[in-house]
Amino acid sequence: MKLGYTSQLSQLLAIFSFCLILIVSSCNPSTDSTKSEKTYDDEVAAILSTLNEETKAAFERNYEGWQSKWVHNPDISKSYLNFADSSFSESIGWGEIDHFVKTYFEEHPAPEPLPEMLEDISVKLYGNGAWVVFEQQDSIRGLKRETRLMEKVEGEWKIAGMSTSIYGFKEDK
Repeated sequence: MKLGYTSQLSQLLAIFSFCLILIVSSCNPSTDSTKSEKTYDDEVAAILSTLNEETKAAFERNYEGWQSKWVHNPDISKSYLNFADSSFSESIGWGEIDHFVKTYFEEHPAPEPLPEMLEDISVKLYGNGAWVVFEQQDSIRGLKRETRLMEKVEGEWKIAGMSTSIYGFKEDK
């Protein structure tokens, strides 16, 4: 069956119109950047919550609360560099970190005064990972600068690495 010129033109026009509608509808510039920004803000808020809950649990000697905020695998690490008293500690893997903190809690069972909870952190998101940097004033140790590697596990942000530099208190001159 041969189609006439008008019929062929009508089919081509219908196909062209359909393709044009698909192209235009897929190029919706409405809120993509707003959604990304909102997602970033939501992720930062969730990371901030994890960090503050982990700090609170550690200072209150709440082992269960503290450990629930960490990734439990052999690739994680935690290090402290204390410039105030020239000490250093490093733990590699969940087993070492867990042992270090359990021992510390046993040797220092009294809760410590909570530092001010974090409000301002610098976050770089990388899919299900994040690089976080912040400063915190601790009433016992003084100024601390921390870097945390965060990993999203089953929808929750957890700590996969921690590096803390402790500077102590500034001396008034």
